[in-house]
Amino acid sequence: MTRCAAFVLFFASAIVFQPSRGVEVNVTDGQDKLCLYANLMVHFSVSYEETANKSVTTGFELSKDVTTNGSECDATSSMLKLNFGDGHSWSVNFTRNGDWYQADSITFSYNLSDSTVFPNSLSNETKSVTVKPQIANVGVDTCYSCKSKDVISTDLVNMTLSDVLIQAFVINGSKSEMISSCSADQPTTSAPPTTQATNATTDAPVTNATSTAPPPTTTPTPTLPPPTTGNYSIKSDNITCLLANFGLRIGFKQGETYQEMNLEPNATTVSGSCRVNSSELQLVTNTMTIMFTFTNDTAKFHLHALNFTTKSSSGVAFNVANSNLSLWEAALGSSYMCNKEQNYTITSLLSLYTFNLRVQPFGVSKGVFSTAHECSLDDSSILIPIIVGAALAGLILIVVIAYVIGRRKTYVGYQTL
Repeated sequence: MTRCAAFVLFFASAIVFQPSRGVEVNVTDGQDKLCLYANLMVHFSVSYEETANKSVTTGFELSKDVTTNGSECDATSSMLKLNFGDGHSWSVNFTRNGDWYQADSITFSYNLSDSTVFPNSLSNETKSVTVKPQIANVGVDTCYSCKSKDVISTDLVNMTLSDVLIQAFVINGSKSEMISSCSADQPTTSAPPTTQATNATTDAPVTNATSTAPPPTTTPTPTLPPPTTGNYSIKSDNITCLLANFGLRIGFKQGETYQEMNLEPNATTVSGSCRVNSSELQLVTNTMTIMFTFTNDTAKFHLHALNFTTKSSSGVAFNVANSNLSLWEAALGSSYMCNKEQNYTITSLLSLYTFNLRVQPFGVSKGVFSTAHECSLDDSSILIPIIVGAALAGLILIVVIAYVIGRRKTYVGYQTL
C-alpha cells in the first residue's frame, strides 16, 4: 500500500462486487490503489423483544447491497466497515505489528427500528455488540482464509462467518496469492481405531445356539479429574509483564449438547501482550483457544473480556465471547488469588471453572507475584468474627432460657394452696 507518510490516514473508497456467494469488497486508498480486500459471508441471528413483551429471534444475511463508508486504511491500522439495510453495519478493526497483522475486534450494529428485519420490535434503538475474533499472526503480504463456519455467540447475537478471504494490509495495490488458513480448515490427523485387548485364553464354545447376547449397556460420561494447575507468563522486552497460575475447566453448550474439557498446561501454547491499560493472555491447544483480556483504570485491574473457540466433531468452529466482564478485580501493583474452585457464567453458553487461581496482568516486579488480594472464599479472617458472634448468640440464648425456666420454678413454688 502506497503511503504519503508513515502514519497518514486514508479515507478509503471501495468497489463492491456481488458474486454468487458472499460479498466481495475492494477498498482503495487516497491514490486509488487497493489497500484492503474482503470476500465473505455472514449470517446473523438476533434475539429481541416484541411489543407483546415476547422474546423472538430473527435471522438474516449480510446483504450484498453494502456500502463501505467508514472503511479506512492506515500504516498500522485499518478498518473494514460494511453498511447494509436500514441502519445496520458490520465492521472489523485490524492492527499491524511489523510483518504481521491481526483482527482486534468485530462490531455489529443493528437498528431495531427496521421493521423489515425486526417486526413489532418494542425498542427502536440501534444496538451494538463487539467481540474479539480469532484472527492473528497473519503475514502482511498474505490473505487470511477460512472456508469453515465460524460461529461467534453472545447473549443476544450469533454471527456465523464462512467462506472468508481477507487481506487487511495490501502491498503495492495488488492482492496477494499467499493464503493463511484458519485452524478449522486445516486437516486433522485422526488416530487409528483402538482395539480393546482381550485375554489370550480361548473362550468356551457356545452350547446354546439360540442364546442372544445381553443388550449393550450405556456407559456414563466419566467425571473429569481436577485440571492441572498451569504456570503462564508473558514478557515484553524480555521482562515479565503478566503472570497467571490456574487450573482451568471449560463448560460449553453447542446446540443441545453440553460438554466440559480441561486445559492441559503441557499441551498449551502461550502468547499475549502487555500495554499500559490492557493486557492479553492467549492459550491455545489442539482442542481450544481461549483469550483473556485484562484492563485497568489506573487504580484497579479486572478481567474485562474472554473469548473461547473450539471445533466440534463435525469440524464447525464454535466461538463464544463476552467483552463486558468485571472479574478478578484487585488493586494495581497486587495480584488476585482464589485457591478454591470458582464457577463463572460467562454467557448462557459458556461456563468457566478455575482452581488455584492467581493472576497479575499489570505491575509485575522481578518476575514474581505481588501481594495477593484474596477472594472471599479464601479469606478465613472473616470466619473469626462469624464464629465469635455465633458463640455469643448461643451463650445469650442459653442464659435467657435458664432465666425463664428459673422464673417459672419460682412462681410455682409460691403458688397459693
